[in-house]
Amino acid sequence: MPSKKPPAEPTEPSFDAPADKAAQGGGARGGGKSSKGAKGKPRPRAPWFVRALAWLLGLILAGAGAIALLVGMALAMAYPQLPDISGLTDYRPKLPLRVMSSEGQLLAEYGEERRSYSDIREIPKVMQDAILAIEDARFYQHGGVDYLGVIRAGLANVGESRSQGASTITMQVARNFYLSTEKTFTRKIYEILLALKIERALSKEKILEIYMNQIFLGHRAYGFAAASEVYFGKPLKDLSIAESAMLAGLPKAPSAYNPINNPRRALLRQQYIIDRMLEMGFITPEQHAQAKAEKLRIRPPQEAASHAEYVAELARQLIFSQYGDEAYTRGLNVYLTLHADEQERAYRALRRGIMDYERRQVYRGPEAYVDLPADPKELDTRIAEALSDHPANDELLAAVVLEADPKKVTAALQSGETVTITGEGLKPATSGLSEKGNPKTRIRRGAVIRVIKLVRNNKDDWTITQLPEVEGAFVALNPKDGSVRALVGGFDYNKNKFNHVTQAWRQPGSSFKPFIYSAALEKGFNGATVVNDGPLFFDASTTGSQPWEPKNYDGTFEGPMPLRRALAKSKNMVSIRVLQSIGVRYAQDWITRFGFEADKHPAYLTMALGAGSVTPMQMAQAYSVFANGGYRIAPQLVQRITDHAGRLLYQQQLKPFDDAQRAIEPRNAYLMDSLLQEVARSGTAARTQAMLKRPDIYGKTGTTNDSMDAWFAGFQPDLTAVVWIGYDQPRKLGDRETGGGLALPVWVEFMQYALRNTPVQEIQPPEGVLNVNGEWFYDEYSGNNGVKALSGDDRVPTSGTEEEKKSILDLFKR
Repeated sequence: MPSKKPPAEPTEPSFDAPADKAAQGGGARGGGKSSKGAKGKPRPRAPWFVRALAWLLGLILAGAGAIALLVGMALAMAYPQLPDISGLTDYRPKLPLRVMSSEGQLLAEYGEERRSYSDIREIPKVMQDAILAIEDARFYQHGGVDYLGVIRAGLANVGESRSQGASTITMQVARNFYLSTEKTFTRKIYEILLALKIERALSKEKILEIYMNQIFLGHRAYGFAAASEVYFGKPLKDLSIAESAMLAGLPKAPSAYNPINNPRRALLRQQYIIDRMLEMGFITPEQHAQAKAEKLRIRPPQEAASHAEYVAELARQLIFSQYGDEAYTRGLNVYLTLHADEQERAYRALRRGIMDYERRQVYRGPEAYVDLPADPKELDTRIAEALSDHPANDELLAAVVLEADPKKVTAALQSGETVTITGEGLKPATSGLSEKGNPKTRIRRGAVIRVIKLVRNNKDDWTITQLPEVEGAFVALNPKDGSVRALVGGFDYNKNKFNHVTQAWRQPGSSFKPFIYSAALEKGFNGATVVNDGPLFFDASTTGSQPWEPKNYDGTFEGPMPLRRALAKSKNMVSIRVLQSIGVRYAQDWITRFGFEADKHPAYLTMALGAGSVTPMQMAQAYSVFANGGYRIAPQLVQRITDHAGRLLYQQQLKPFDDAQRAIEPRNAYLMDSLLQEVARSGTAARTQAMLKRPDIYGKTGTTNDSMDAWFAGFQPDLTAVVWIGYDQPRKLGDRETGGGLALPVWVEFMQYALRNTPVQEIQPPEGVLNVNGEWFYDEYSGNNGVKALSGDDRVPTSGTEEEKKSILDLFKR
């Protein structure tokens, strides 16, 4: 509509203007000025104050003109000196390296800024409206500078102690990209000029898009897409009006209006923004009422953790080796082969196994002691200060003891909550509560302890615990292509960044025996071959160093038995005799087929007991050879890589096995599968089939000399997994701690989840094998061929059924 022209204001006569032309030309005589009008009457003279006011007004106008001229000249000179804004017209923000699970769940980000770039069309209107309502309501009306806003802010600032700003979104973009934050007149002029220049170069939609992707919003989040994930754990498109208003309050002061750090202040600003959205007509009264009443769930920082730090770090190293420093700014999205839910289950299973072990250890005492003030008003502050040095370790929370006696402990958490621990919850710290205990480990007022919430009898119950010193590792692979399904390199990444899956070289103990048995199969051995489980002694001349008298784990000997039973019961004497028979050099060469390094396994008889060095990853690869029919695989971690726009840069190519990958014959793998299935059915790992309730489970426990390392390595045809538990500086885990007791429960817990939808699929026999009376043989070693029994071991068997004993005696009589 055409604007209405305001009515003309009444004008006053000019007191110093000439009344007519005659007065302008002078008098009739002498050419001088006349003091009379045309009719000879004297002209009226203006009062002095009016003349003074006119003079002052003229001076002001002249000054304003001069100032305007100077400002115009300054602008004309400054405009060409403005920064080049090609960085905006070709906007390429620094986008972090994002590591994702195979289904797209964010696992980790690497880069200085958390950012996820979103096109303006992908940003929901409710989020845009919330920003416009609080930051720049006239954004689509002004040309970069809101002059009405400047006037309004100027009037509001008169008499106010705190100034109001008048920066538009365009001016904020100019400032954030090109200018400092100092509050000077010069910077403001440049900000205005840049805003005008940006408005001429970019559309309104593009300016808003840049702003909403570039602005810092706290907790290393840049842009509203990243902030939505950080604060609410959801994509931008799923935000409600209330959530959008909460995020819209962050640009003004991310630290002051942060819903994690300052929930009360953030809520007040959010409520104001919701009111503004109603006032601007962006929402209806019904939506306004609903948004005002909505209770927001802010995502706590610890919940954002993916518990995939070790595997994400492996991915980061791989990408950095290819892209260098650009990896952290190009916005690469790296999709791994693992599933986030399986990774989480592996993490929880390993932590639970380690904490179960920790509860059996002696209490080592509080982490620290602090002096608590008597004044209750000062107590909360002192507790908060003390616990800031002892952050939560996931579910293991630090607490300051307020009261303690052998029957009850009261402690305060970082959250301000007070917990009471009684009964079973005190047992792990019995020695610390004893009046006769060591004063250095005593739990008393001011002690900083660890507590954990457990579920007992369907109710939450607090118990005292301690940060574990023992470490662990878990890795799971798909044996058919090497894809990593889960990888946990230790108890806690923040506590210890050493990746025990790939970096820890440990003795494998009895879990290494299957590779010795595999070598023996090629020499004519089979599951029915009888070997004596009897005492052995090697003098110094035999060992080349010192006398050696190996023992079985339980210290007993059971006499001659078939290899099937010997492996199931993990008999050391049998493994040593088998290795002695086939030759240590031959066995050392054979194990390299599985990926083991010969120099890590010296050619001595101790190799039979797993005295060499392996990593959990090597063990997973090696057991996968048995699982897939004899092929050696390489671990595959990266499934695909895309750029920030979703363009595919790399795709994992899964190829069928070829002859170059063949490590052992299919029949060797099958016979070993049969023996390892027996271990899981009736041997040291019998709990696996009992707990998983499926027959297609194969594996072997491992416990090293003096119980310094505990292992379980096993597989189902679609999944291989290995668990290791031990101390970084090797020391005894305990006389009764074994792979079956420590590592096996972790393995079972993961497999119960990972195989929940996988049908049973027992491995089928290949060509070249023969089953005789329930035992499998190579065709050429059936009948009287092959090794029936090791000579010289003609002791009477002391174990097994009467039928087995008779068959074994018959063999020794031959």
